[in-house]
Amino acid sequence: MANENELTEFFSGEDIFYGFSANGVFLVGILVAASIGSGLLSRRFLFPRIMDLLSKTERIDGGTLFAPKSLGWMIGLLVMWQSVDWFAAETVALDGEVVWRTGVMDGIAELSRAGFVILMLIAAYRLVDYLDAFIVVEGDDIAARRSLASVAEAIGRLVVVVFGAFVIAGLIGLNLNGMIAGLGITGLALALAAKDSVSNIFGAVSIIIDQPFNVGDWIIVDDVEGEVITIGLRTTMIRTGNDTIVTMPNSNITNSPVENFTMRRFRRIRPVFEFEEESDEESLKKFCDSLCELVLSDSRSTKPEDSWVKITGSLPSKITVSCNFYCESSSKIHRELTEDILLMGMGMVSKYGLSLHEPRQRRQL
Repeated sequence: MANENELTEFFSGEDIFYGFSANGVFLVGILVAASIGSGLLSRRFLFPRIMDLLSKTERIDGGTLFAPKSLGWMIGLLVMWQSVDWFAAETVALDGEVVWRTGVMDGIAELSRAGFVILMLIAAYRLVDYLDAFIVVEGDDIAARRSLASVAEAIGRLVVVVFGAFVIAGLIGLNLNGMIAGLGITGLALALAAKDSVSNIFGAVSIIIDQPFNVGDWIIVDDVEGEVITIGLRTTMIRTGNDTIVTMPNSNITNSPVENFTMRRFRRIRPVFEFEEESDEESLKKFCDSLCELVLSDSRSTKPEDSWVKITGSLPSKITVSCNFYCESSSKIHRELTEDILLMGMGMVSKYGLSLHEPRQRRQL
């Protein structure tokens, strides 16, 4: 009570400007200065420190994330709103004197509250883009976490937009609950019209749960081949080998076979050599055994028990020798080992007196 009386006596006075006393004007100046100062301090020091504490990765700079001026305004408006409300409750002008015009300050408090809420929603929408800072961290299953982060960002944006619509409607005095209850048949029709969107959302959930692929995987689905860029609520974006972007509905993906090249444990190498029909049988066998032994001695070759070089075809004009080898799931190793196997085979052709089949040269009968 003593504090209230002291505040009342200090700020009360004669009306010098539009219902404000001299000390009332001074008080408004202090509140404005405090609001601006708190906004600047928060943007420069508080928010970066919070992000540095919460983030589990160094890929995001807290200073950059929390640098926008809108976040400083948000804190400043919060301080203004709460300060005006507190002083309005604690100070009552003495008889015949004024502190400030109550209606004007109530309006400033409401505008500050509305501005704070709107800026908070904008900040929340922006922060959704940085969910991967908390989901995608170093360790196992990094690709799965990238996929989860992609879907979480899409869900987060939707939640912020829907929640923001209700909040803003409340700020301007609209009762959305009554509007939704009154939709009736119209709401049912809208729900039926949105069934494809619902199917796509459940498709996104199925992709995250079943994990047929993750962000960064190279897949083939519905004759579209490329790298998965993002997995959203409605669609999945695939960058093709031609550097184009294909957007596919999630429901189509979940109902189609998906071939995931990234999940391969090894790559298969199947070169073929064709020899002339008069090639010596013993020379062909030596060629097969020697080539198989030489390739398996290479450190890049794997699965020796399933590797072989054998004669697999005999036609009137040629004899076919097929190879079956395996290497690590690396496109670079696959290309290099395939080339080396072909060169090994070419080098053994003359060694065993063999001749490669040439379809353009036929013996004259």
